[in-house]
Amino acid sequence: MSGSDSEKSNPIGRLKRYANVTSAVGGLAARVAGERYLGIKIDRENHAKVLGDALGGLKGPLMKVAQILSTIPDALPQEYREELSKLQADAPPMGWLFVKRRMKSELGQDWLSQYKNFEKQCSSAASLGQVHKATSLDGKKLACKLQYPDMQSAIEADLKQLKLAFNLYERADKAISTKSIHKELSARLSEELDYNREAANLKLYAELLKSEKNVLVPEVYEHLSTERLLTMTWLEGEKITNWLEKNPEKKSRNNVAINMFKAWYIPFYFYGVIHGDPHLGNYSITKNESINLLDFGSIRFFNPSFVEGVIILYEALKTENSKLAEEAYFKWGFGNLNKEMISVLSLWAKFLYAPLLNDSSEPISQLRDGKQGREVASKVHRQLKKIGGVEPPREFVLMDRAAIGLGSVFMRLKAEVNWHRIFEDMIEEFDLKKLSTNQINMSKHAGINIDSLE
Repeated sequence: MSGSDSEKSNPIGRLKRYANVTSAVGGLAARVAGERYLGIKIDRENHAKVLGDALGGLKGPLMKVAQILSTIPDALPQEYREELSKLQADAPPMGWLFVKRRMKSELGQDWLSQYKNFEKQCSSAASLGQVHKATSLDGKKLACKLQYPDMQSAIEADLKQLKLAFNLYERADKAISTKSIHKELSARLSEELDYNREAANLKLYAELLKSEKNVLVPEVYEHLSTERLLTMTWLEGEKITNWLEKNPEKKSRNNVAINMFKAWYIPFYFYGVIHGDPHLGNYSITKNESINLLDFGSIRFFNPSFVEGVIILYEALKTENSKLAEEAYFKWGFGNLNKEMISVLSLWAKFLYAPLLNDSSEPISQLRDGKQGREVASKVHRQLKKIGGVEPPREFVLMDRAAIGLGSVFMRLKAEVNWHRIFEDMIEEFDLKKLSTNQINMSKHAGINIDSLE
């Protein structure tokens, strides 16, 4: 057995790894508190790098949490957000001996005979599991997503550390209440461990997007899937980063961007469900510029009134109608709304909605770049502190992350698309009652209890 295999399968090895992260997170909390209460100035940039290094070497949920937090304005100090945003989905893979033991525990002693071929080397490794290429007995190419062991206990331990960091940071800075953020992250991470649920999500999205010929979703192989193993068809395609290195023409980049827009917004506006993890690694591009939509662990249903609130806020920002904005924020679940709070919230909303409000084909980078985002976030933060802070509704966490993530993908594509007109055409067909009916029907079709997602 290799040293890395021994560490991963050894409880003492796992405890050692988590002790490293506990130390890093505890150090973050202690330093932030020390700066606030004792006047001890810290080198945040250096400590953030130490924290990022600790998380980057960890195969576990806290790495995924860090990626999410890096997209939420002021959930953490700027230096930490910048360092955590560098964390990649890829991580060092499990060795073959360890994979064999995991597969045996999921499919039984004869697991290998259930595949025509199973590649020893994984094709990708992420925070919660890794993917192996395989071939079915009938010759179909497959992707086998195998979860690392003990992830439930890992999540519980990591979320305790996250809560500690949140609590101490919040004592020093009350602009953003983190209670709902922690609650939402806890619920979504627990769901990501259930591959039966992800299989249901896959079937749901296949149904939702069946009329979109340029958006492809894998097919689940249920007899080769368990709660910790998800086997599905392998979709051929290039990673976006590799595809972009070939310098595709503007028309091709725009086509891909529009396909991504539809893959995300059609499920949201007509069924109240989003793919909450729209980063570069969860898409690949086919030869005819269709997109493969991957990784369905982070899927969330929204109350139809929340979706309606998104459209109402768009209209409010477009017409500069503060009363309409108040209605939207109320539907989203923001409390203690007053004139000042609405004004501050709308600063960030205008930044997020900028590509949809601008009737032009300007690249998103000209409408909403990183520098502007930091300036807006900083201004929002200052004003929130001034008026006593805000607790974002838990639904807002994944919505905000997804909107920023999708915009980042469009920026990488350098897309020049009139998102305003595409969006206007889409919401023209919006019907609240129809959305509610669609959501109930589709959740039943996929076997998902939408009440448990609230």
